[in-house]
Amino acid sequence: MQVEDKVLKEKVILVHQRAERFESEHSLEELRLLAESAGADVAGRVYTSRRVPHPATYIGKGKVAELSRQVDAHGADLVIVDHPISPVQERNLERAVGCRVLDRTGLILDIFAQRAVTREGKLQVELAQLRYLSTRLVRGWTHLERQKGGIGLRGPGETQLEADRRLIGQRIKHLKRRLEKVSSQRDIRRKSRRKVPIPTVCLVGYTNAGKSSLFNRLTGANVVAEDQLFATLDPTMRRLELPDRGSVVLSDTVGFIRDLPHTLVQAFHSTLEEVSQADLLLHVVDAGDEEHDVYIEQVNAVLDELGAGDIPAITVFNKIDLTGGESRCEQNEEGRPESIWLSAHSGDGVGLLLDAIQRQIGRLNRVYAFYIPVTAANVRAFLFRHANVLDEDCDQDGAWVVRAEISDSELGRLLSFHRFDECSVVVDQQAPVQLAG
Repeated sequence: MQVEDKVLKEKVILVHQRAERFESEHSLEELRLLAESAGADVAGRVYTSRRVPHPATYIGKGKVAELSRQVDAHGADLVIVDHPISPVQERNLERAVGCRVLDRTGLILDIFAQRAVTREGKLQVELAQLRYLSTRLVRGWTHLERQKGGIGLRGPGETQLEADRRLIGQRIKHLKRRLEKVSSQRDIRRKSRRKVPIPTVCLVGYTNAGKSSLFNRLTGANVVAEDQLFATLDPTMRRLELPDRGSVVLSDTVGFIRDLPHTLVQAFHSTLEEVSQADLLLHVVDAGDEEHDVYIEQVNAVLDELGAGDIPAITVFNKIDLTGGESRCEQNEEGRPESIWLSAHSGDGVGLLLDAIQRQIGRLNRVYAFYIPVTAANVRAFLFRHANVLDEDCDQDGAWVVRAEISDSELGRLLSFHRFDECSVVVDQQAPVQLAG
């Protein structure tokens, strides 16, 4: 007989304070999902509305009393506030309610710490946690009043608080150096990919929109895809074969969220650089979420912060199987695909997305006509490896006339690494072109 071990979940009380009356209550539901993703059991909630947060307790005397009663009634272990609070406010709340208090930033950092798998991910999370902790060393611990002593260290000495700050600072410097090495390794890999330039398509979007599910559907990968916030953190890349345009690199990134902590944005900068280096973004949106317009704005704000706001993007409305909608492709006035409605779970509409990617990637390339004599077969081989060859013919001398679609960067590589003394290349205007050696 097998006995299943049950993990005892912490009981938490959620606190949400509105700044405006019309502010959406959906943010509190998001806080509940974050808490459950961290492994908590939500026992109660406290709502309050204030234009200006209380300087001492953030929520005010009356709500502190209500919160304290709920903590006692439910035997709660933790209070989570759906906003960043100051260290002083955190300390005062802990004293008033008699249990630990955590704000939204601390909660997200805890989730990231649980989900980080790779060495780089763990270093990034630890760096973000230490930066967050370094501003909160004001707790009333008794050992902070002790002095360090010893031979040559008599006198005022160094308080434990100062020692903690110094150790945290040293650890932060150490992590930065290690992350710089990891970042340089990532740059080397990125440069290696550019040597064989394959367009990069990056999945972005609000957390739990279905990016990893879509990534698995497109590439056949086995990335963790669960119905929870921040199920995956570490970026994953796979080659995606397009029917008519060769290969692209598809990248799955960490999901964004409202008020993403700046410490995380800074720590994950090298990872998020993959987004700013992409040729095309697939902005995945949960079509069944009533707040998806707000989420689109939040993601666009983060993209602007990363310097990726001007990269071409296709909006992918996912989970139409839950809404009863039909797959479709919507285009702008220029005929460019703007949005695709699909289901990553059932696969309905995925073909429309692949076609939209092909059309968008095709806009990054131009069609050229190449005249290649038999003595320059390496040029022909290059085109078949790195370009989309549309057609090929031979003249009476055995030279090849090749029409190929190729990016400007690839053409530059071709002209740099191969001699064109006997070759000719012109922009193809879909009309007969006379090429001479």
